[in-house]
Amino acid sequence: MSISTSRNQAIVQDFSSAAESAGAGSDGDARSTLLDDPDEWAAFGRPLTGAQATGAPASSAWESFIVLDGMHCAACALSIEDALKQVRGVRDVDVSAATRRARVVWDPAQVLPSQWMAAVAKAGYRALPAMDALMREQRQRESRRALWRWLVAGFCMMQVMMYAWPAYQAVPGDLTAEMEQLLRWASWVICLPVMFFACGPFFSSALRDVRERRVSMDLPVALGMLIAFVVSTLGTFEPDGPFGREVYYDSLTMFVFFLLSGRLLELRLRDRTAGALEAVANRLPDSVERWDEAASAFVRVTTRRLRVGDVARVLPGEAFPADGTITRGFTQADEALLTGESRPVDKPEGAAVSAGSYNLRSAVEMRVEQIGEATRFAQVVTLMESASLQKPRLAQLADRIARPFLVAVMLAALAAALWWWPSSPSHAAMVAVAVLIVTCPCALSLATPVSMLTAAGTLARHGVLVRNLQGLESLARVDTVVFDKTGTLTRDGLSVVGLEDGAETTAAGGWSRDTLLALAGSLAARSLHPVSRAVVAFAGGDAAARQDAGWVLESVREVSGSGMEAVLRHAYLPGQTWIARLGSPQFTALPAHADGRQEVLFSVQGPAAPMAWLRFELCEDVREESGAVVDELMKEGLQVELLSGDNSDVVRRVATQTRIGHAHGDCSPQDKLARLKTLQSQGRHVAMVGDGLNDGPVLAGAHVSFAFGRSVPLTQSRADFVVMGDQLELVWQTLLLARRTMRVVRQNLLWAALYNALCVPLAIAGYMPAWLAGLGMAASSLLVVLNAARLARDGGLACVSAQVRASHQTLPSPAMANLTTEPV
Repeated sequence: MSISTSRNQAIVQDFSSAAESAGAGSDGDARSTLLDDPDEWAAFGRPLTGAQATGAPASSAWESFIVLDGMHCAACALSIEDALKQVRGVRDVDVSAATRRARVVWDPAQVLPSQWMAAVAKAGYRALPAMDALMREQRQRESRRALWRWLVAGFCMMQVMMYAWPAYQAVPGDLTAEMEQLLRWASWVICLPVMFFACGPFFSSALRDVRERRVSMDLPVALGMLIAFVVSTLGTFEPDGPFGREVYYDSLTMFVFFLLSGRLLELRLRDRTAGALEAVANRLPDSVERWDEAASAFVRVTTRRLRVGDVARVLPGEAFPADGTITRGFTQADEALLTGESRPVDKPEGAAVSAGSYNLRSAVEMRVEQIGEATRFAQVVTLMESASLQKPRLAQLADRIARPFLVAVMLAALAAALWWWPSSPSHAAMVAVAVLIVTCPCALSLATPVSMLTAAGTLARHGVLVRNLQGLESLARVDTVVFDKTGTLTRDGLSVVGLEDGAETTAAGGWSRDTLLALAGSLAARSLHPVSRAVVAFAGGDAAARQDAGWVLESVREVSGSGMEAVLRHAYLPGQTWIARLGSPQFTALPAHADGRQEVLFSVQGPAAPMAWLRFELCEDVREESGAVVDELMKEGLQVELLSGDNSDVVRRVATQTRIGHAHGDCSPQDKLARLKTLQSQGRHVAMVGDGLNDGPVLAGAHVSFAFGRSVPLTQSRADFVVMGDQLELVWQTLLLARRTMRVVRQNLLWAALYNALCVPLAIAGYMPAWLAGLGMAASSLLVVLNAARLARDGGLACVSAQVRASHQTLPSPAMANLTTEPV
């Protein structure tokens, strides 16, 4: 383990050195070539397919993810986007101020990573490849720096307040002029570490803005700090100057401390919410034990060295490093990441395991079948990365107004200073400081993205991946939910719900019902067709056939589209044969039911005796929670419909079981899309829930969509939400959380608007001191993040399934007596 750890630390140091050398502009430095090595690109990105590439051939387009250092606001994100888009070969850029990450689509034929990272550095920021280890180190380093600045600011604030207190409490004559001057000099000295260390990020960001001729949220704050320090310095060393002898060291240190306190808490909260992506990405182990033929032993290697076909040993507590199959041992796995199901899943020999799931019980050996981007874990991470970098419509609006608003803030501060200057230059300067600080639009920029990212993280922990953050806003406005049937309201399989036999012919041929059932199960066990599996589950398969061990099935064959056929012999009746068939009525030469029910028949035909037969009535296995979920959706005031390509009788039975009042059968994909358009033309806001495999046009045509089922190709699905597990109630939970999320977003936006509307006039009028302005700015941003953090309280979501199943029955409701099944 120590060897692996040392190697990973070396990789981190190499990448950090490469990023730093790229940032310094040393393109010829040998260390920066590590970023440009094609073998390393997969560590922080992936190649794009033709459908995903933007403006570049599929063979040359790469999507890379980077972590950004030095950015603090939406204006910083816009600056980085502008810098990257000016680089030749960079096709597309998304930068998130909430997660401090960026997605870059680039063409290796025109540009290399070290070059576009150098463009980020030239803009005044630092870019690091979003490798797991680099992200962890970056977060730890940033947290340590923020903590040290906060501690320095807090200590100096207390010292300055101690020196300022005598001046506040003294009456004329208590303090000599020399003592008062000494206290001011001491305060000035104590303020130096605050200005040159604690305020470092604000000033460096402001200088960067000045050099690049742009405006960010740190510029007015830095101006306020500088003005307060300069005015206080002049009051200390030139008391007879234009600003008089008033000093504001206590206000300066207090609002710096308040600002840093807010940023530190905001950083911790944001890491806990938006940092969920890092926690997911870190699930893969850094190293794994791989079987080495030459050494005839398991040797620990880095996970990136695994290849398809390798045999790996996974110890208890470790995550499976790839998709594969257990070849030796028995254990249990935690697959909560992939399904949202927290209960352990048994993994006997021969069971499939997924990358990112945890081995809970004992050491097992596995054969590697999928690695890297081919694993479902990689698809989950890619989906979450893409979603975390998206900007919802409200966030885009906030970003667009951020820069004009900041310019207006500085103009308002200048106007306030000019207004108050004739009466008192010192007071005018501090009024300008208060205006510059109190009006920072941090809360406005954080209001939407932090809330939506927190909701997306909560859903991901329960097995719902958000492909499109804008989908949360759309889902909150939904008033109609349309379900597909197969794989959504029903499971991926059939079940036998009725059995009928030809009593007269069966008895005449000397057959018993149990014998026929055993033979039907034995024949069905030779097929993997869903209908055969349903018969096997009902009859018991080969185990049932052993009730009469004398029967032998020979020449078994499967007739495509019709059924199974075999020659039947008995050990005690030599020379006699029967023909056994399992399949459709036409194949078994038996009449079908007139009501069009779904059925399969089993027949035995001998040379002289009449045909003996069984009729199995089939029905799709309706999810036990389907009716309860539909009831809860209707309680929320939603209209629920069912669209399916199956025949109307089958659709009607499923609709009756799930208590859906509007069902449409015999629908082609075009019919489903036409029905969706009809609902939308009536002013309905429609959510479509399908299996994600054959409902692509319908999912894309709805206002918001869910792809349901674990078989969904994540990178190809067009749905806004992907339900990873096997729980239909997650659709309802997602709807409730989306509505709650939008309530939180509206609360945050309302607070940001009210805060500025109240505080700006007070600051301009001179009723808000600088320390109170700093406290208000920090508190506003912190309140927004804390309000959004309430969405991470998922205890209510975790127990919804149990509540739904316990409070509802799955029997048909009498209210469904007037059910209408309409072919579209």
